[in-house]
Amino acid sequence: PSPLMAFPRARSVVHSNAMEQPASQNAVFRGWSFAKVLGVIVLFALVFRVTYVAGAKKGPCEVSKGTWIHTECAVGDQLFYNGEANRLAQGDGFVVWGIKGSHAPPAADHPPLTVVVLAPAAWLVIHGPFGWVHDLSGTTEERYYMALLGTLLVLLIGLLGRRIGGDRVGVIAALLAAIYPNLWMNDGLIMSETVTSITVVLALWMAYNLRDRPRTATALGCGALCALCGLARAELGLFIPLLAVPAALSARGVDRAAHVRLAVTALAAAVVVMGPWVLYNESRFKDTTFVSTNDGLALAGSNCDHVYYGTAIGLTYLQPPCIDAKEPSGDQSQVSALYRKRAFDYIGNHQKQLPLVVLARIGRTWSLYRPLDMISFNEAEGKERFTSVAGIVTYYPFAALAIIGGWILTRRRRGMLWPLIVPAVALTVGVALTYGQTRFRSAAEPSIVLLAAVALTRVWDWRAGGEPSLTTERTE
Repeated sequence: PSPLMAFPRARSVVHSNAMEQPASQNAVFRGWSFAKVLGVIVLFALVFRVTYVAGAKKGPCEVSKGTWIHTECAVGDQLFYNGEANRLAQGDGFVVWGIKGSHAPPAADHPPLTVVVLAPAAWLVIHGPFGWVHDLSGTTEERYYMALLGTLLVLLIGLLGRRIGGDRVGVIAALLAAIYPNLWMNDGLIMSETVTSITVVLALWMAYNLRDRPRTATALGCGALCALCGLARAELGLFIPLLAVPAALSARGVDRAAHVRLAVTALAAAVVVMGPWVLYNESRFKDTTFVSTNDGLALAGSNCDHVYYGTAIGLTYLQPPCIDAKEPSGDQSQVSALYRKRAFDYIGNHQKQLPLVVLARIGRTWSLYRPLDMISFNEAEGKERFTSVAGIVTYYPFAALAIIGGWILTRRRRGMLWPLIVPAVALTVGVALTYGQTRFRSAAEPSIVLLAAVALTRVWDWRAGGEPSLTTERTE
């Protein structure tokens, strides 16, 4: 069969679809269909993640030499997400989780989506037949819940890989996602990374649909999902102008007026999704608050002598002298405003050093500058040393394959690459403004896996001596 059969009608119609393949490609492994192979991979991913949680997250845990905790390994932001989910499940709303009673002040330490996603699991722990109520209840159950979400992420990556490049790309992408440490290590944490990755993959899927099948429904879905990305991690609100709007403006087979209508529709959907949270914050905080009140703290901790000079450059330091030993008075919005002003004042007085600090932040996030520093940094956030080492060791070959895969997509399927780059752009902007941490790279890890799968699919095709799974023609 001709290579063009991988994308029927690629020359004659506007809406080509990577999932339309000849019957010979439906059997991706010894006669097994795509669905069967993907199902086996997803089952493996679930067993793998559950085993990891059961073996590595039992507690008590040594978070530093001689310092042990007995909260089922919950440290740092995990305490917030667990405690906040418990308070939400109890009907208290978004309040400072550590203050008991009905008069706890309002809280927006982080964007709300992860807490909302965790709330059902917290409710089952609290109200179930074996449930109990205290601030750190349910951490073990929530870890297994995260393992389920991580398994869902593997499934979605496989399906998106199929959407991008066919059955083989989908199968390889799912397998890589199942074993890639920089994905599964997050599934043992009660934090935002797994939820963020899921929203990113869904937003990418809908952006491709909007570009290839421009409809009002797909524009609404794309705008809504991009807004959800911003409610998972604040900097991913950039998905709205960087992904949703360009997808609408580049939609195929419609005129310029329709492009504008689709873009406006996507923006309207984003406003509808994000608007209630913003209005909710405006009604309960004294100073203007959009997605979270964490920006002031992040800026202050990332703009002080401790992280502008020396070996800690590009990191954050949430202790004196960067942060006050005693929290300033006022609600979270007022404290954030105070810290934000302090950070901007410091930046103004150290402008010559700022470019070097920004480069260090970006370099740390992408493991290009002092990557081994992240091992101890990650341990303080609840990750085991072996997971960080595994993540560093596997990242470089995956990234190299992703670069090759990006080159292949650019040559063979015009317009398929740019959505996969958007997560990297958005998170890089975020870390340039705050601090560097490989955990923030989670938004781009699905893209790395998908592009690596494209490269490995080309190797598969070459070794098999068959037709390439990706058409050599540029689709119009």
